[in-house]
Amino acid sequence: MNFFRGVMGGQTAGPQPSGAETIQKLCDRVASSTLLEDRRDAVRALKSLSKVKIKKRSGYLSERYGGVLFPETEMLTFLQKYRMEVGTQAMDHLINILQTDRSDSEILGYALDTLYNVISNDEEEEQDENAQKQADDLGTQFTETFIQDPEHITLLLTMLEEFDFHVRWPGVKLLTALLKNQGVQVQGIILVSPMGVSRLMDLLADSREVIRNDGLLLLQQLTKGNAAIQKIVAFENAFERLLDIITEEGSSDGGIVVEDCLLLLLNLLKNNSSNQNFFKEGSYIQRMKPWFEVGDDNSGWSAQKVTNLHLMLQLVRVMVSPVNSPGATASCQKCMYQCGLLQQLCTILMATGVPADILTETINTVSEVIRGSQVNQDYFASVNAPSNPPRPAIVVLLMSMVNERQPFVLRCAVLYCFQCFLFKNQKGQGEIVATLLPSTIDANSISAGQLLCGGLFSADSMSNWCAAVALAHTLQDNLTQKEQLLRVQLATSLGKPPVSLLQQCTNILSQGDKIVRRGSKVQTRVGLLMLLCTWISNCPIAVTHFLHNQENVPFLTAQISENLGEDERLVQGLCALLLGICIYYNDNSLENYTKEKLKQLIEKRIGKENFVEKLGFITKHELYSRAALKPQPIFPSPEQMLFDHEFTRLLKELEGLITKAVHKSSEEEKKEEEVKKTLEQHDNIVTQYKELIREQDAQIQELKEKVSSMTTQTEQLQATVSQQQSQIQQHKDQYNILKLKLGKENQSQSSQGDTQLNGLQTEELSQLREELEELRRQQTLLQTQLSEKDALIDSLKSAAKAAECPAGSDNTELLQELEALKNQVQTHLAEISHLKAERQELLRRAEAGPSDTAPPSDGSSDAAKAELENRLAAQTAEMEQLKENRSGLEQQLAAATSTAAILQTEKAKLQTEVQESKKEQDDLLMLLADQDQKIHSLKQRLKDLGETVEDEDDLRDQTSDEDDEDED
Repeated sequence: MNFFRGVMGGQTAGPQPSGAETIQKLCDRVASSTLLEDRRDAVRALKSLSKVKIKKRSGYLSERYGGVLFPETEMLTFLQKYRMEVGTQAMDHLINILQTDRSDSEILGYALDTLYNVISNDEEEEQDENAQKQADDLGTQFTETFIQDPEHITLLLTMLEEFDFHVRWPGVKLLTALLKNQGVQVQGIILVSPMGVSRLMDLLADSREVIRNDGLLLLQQLTKGNAAIQKIVAFENAFERLLDIITEEGSSDGGIVVEDCLLLLLNLLKNNSSNQNFFKEGSYIQRMKPWFEVGDDNSGWSAQKVTNLHLMLQLVRVMVSPVNSPGATASCQKCMYQCGLLQQLCTILMATGVPADILTETINTVSEVIRGSQVNQDYFASVNAPSNPPRPAIVVLLMSMVNERQPFVLRCAVLYCFQCFLFKNQKGQGEIVATLLPSTIDANSISAGQLLCGGLFSADSMSNWCAAVALAHTLQDNLTQKEQLLRVQLATSLGKPPVSLLQQCTNILSQGDKIVRRGSKVQTRVGLLMLLCTWISNCPIAVTHFLHNQENVPFLTAQISENLGEDERLVQGLCALLLGICIYYNDNSLENYTKEKLKQLIEKRIGKENFVEKLGFITKHELYSRAALKPQPIFPSPEQMLFDHEFTRLLKELEGLITKAVHKSSEEEKKEEEVKKTLEQHDNIVTQYKELIREQDAQIQELKEKVSSMTTQTEQLQATVSQQQSQIQQHKDQYNILKLKLGKENQSQSSQGDTQLNGLQTEELSQLREELEELRRQQTLLQTQLSEKDALIDSLKSAAKAAECPAGSDNTELLQELEALKNQVQTHLAEISHLKAERQELLRRAEAGPSDTAPPSDGSSDAAKAELENRLAAQTAEMEQLKENRSGLEQQLAAATSTAAILQTEKAKLQTEVQESKKEQDDLLMLLADQDQKIHSLKQRLKDLGETVEDEDDLRDQTSDEDDEDED
């Protein structure tokens, strides 16, 4: 340590070792010492040499350890040299310490601090640009050396798992410095490292505030420009933790920690739709509302509170930015209205004592929250300022916009708010225009329309431009309001008749010495020309009103034909656009200014090529390109406020159309008129076909319902047939039982005596009678069911007749099903015939049995036999009655089967009609597709269209012929 004692601590005789030699010796001690204490001391010395704290003293810099003074430039060179030597010679040894001495937290902390001093570019004192650039280059160089091996970053992430403060804190600072110097490379390494992002997220849960706060800075650097890491951090519950920290620190009244949390939230949400959706779905938007409860006393706003609230407003704007997808923006706007966030922002908007920059940002935020949302726009229209009497917030804001004493950025913010209020809001546009109409003007109050007219004709060019653009937005994509605004009359001076607003705008551009001087400013003229172009575009009535003034067209042609400076060339381009709109949307109602005459005027006075060149100059202007990027009007200075975003969209649509219209000849115009007529005819034909398709869709729907009903009825009939089959099976089983009993009765007559025979037969005949009674009850039930079935069949027949479905092609599946039912019926009839034959045979045997087995000599047995024969005769009569009943049931079953077949046929007809209707609809759709593809054709396509209509009529005739044949 002679170096410290000689150079820094005191002066000794003899030559002193250089800094490089001293660092070399310390590195050797780190590499070769076996004692941990020696290595720790060497690393501590390297840490001291890696960065010496300095302070400025009257032009010189003094080193901390001694009293030797150096000039500033020499001292900086001295310090940079030591830093370079430590980084060059000791980095590998320090990394080795991190890998081997994991058990000693003190030496790990020294090593991490040394690496941070070498890599970090932070300086405690201000330096000149060259010195700072050299330091940055040196830190970047050592960072590249450190991250050449990705395992070094992984090792550093492992260090962050240590809870020891002396290890974790320098590790956080070192990783932050690496991300600052080589962010993309380090992000890539951390992204592929297992649990790398999760380890860093654990820093936010550290109870030590210094580590948590530096962890916020680390995550800020980690999430810059990397969507994948942003998503991982968001799904590691970052939103919940950050919002908790903001609440704990006092929200907008908090300190620098709240600012760091808000910056990290901006990194996670900006241009990341996945995180934005996760933030909304997690109900985190609702937790933002308390941030904007600023209270009634707004006199004391600290700089930190202004910064915090500014970032909070930016966070709201990120969620509803116009660059986001429309669906995501709309859902966030709805959520902000429902949770009361929009109402809270409007409260700040109308509060007093709010700093100007916060008020400006609040206006911009409210603008994007209501942009394109009808509900939010309606609420904003209902907001009143706390004045006496109360005035609408829109009126108060417009008063600031046309007031030249207000700050420039504030006036731009109010214009943006007014534009967002009218964006896709025809209701709001109508309300603004209504304040200018004669029937609704209130002389006792100031309206939005009066403020806009006052700004339009004031002496301030910026007020002229803002008012003109605001009026143009009241007419954007709204033909009704363009026509309504033509009714507005202005009283220019006493004793003179009122003039229309359109006439006054053109007068500012073309008449009067005083008006010309006022309108000679480029900003004013550009604003008025943009207003006129927006007003008369796509509105032939407004074009007629504009051309009715005999001075307008000569003024425009004179302006376009002159050779002026660059700013005037911009005005010339807008004049060319205005004249081109008069040509393209001209309905030829004025004989002196028809399309053809205006084109001839351009060709003679200006020249078509010169006209197109002047028109194309607008899109080549730098300020035009800048305005086309974003809807928000952001201008570095008032002089550069020339173009509006919506006007750039309008110009982009009209430029090509006007160029073609100017170059078209009269013959092409006539052809175009013919094409328009053809298109109108085509539209009429298409409309007719659409109506026809709607009618056929309705018919198809009705047929589908009928088919569904018939299908249900068929299923019911099939169920009835199945039930009858089961009943037939029951009859068959009962017949088999009777057959067995008769066989047993014959055997008993031959083997037993007369007494036993009489007793057994009496008992069996009683059972037979009971069975016959059961059969009669079943017969009655079947007759009731058949009556219900007949009623159902009659209703089905009447429904089929009402449907009047045309005959069609056979349905194979239904025919097969019907054939199967017929086969089943035939099988049942065969079984019934077989049963009849068996029953006849059984009856014959029963009649023959008593005569064969009766004893000839016994008189008592003769009486018994006579009685038995009588009983058998009665039984036979009953069996005949059952036979007749069964025959009637079979006939009813056959009738039901026939009815089912008829219903199946009607069902097939209905399905065929549905298929034909679908096919006809498909043909019509194909016809419409062919017509849309050939819409630009002329005569040949009309012939094709006519042929297609004839084919359709033929098809209808054929269909009606088939219907007639089916009815016959």
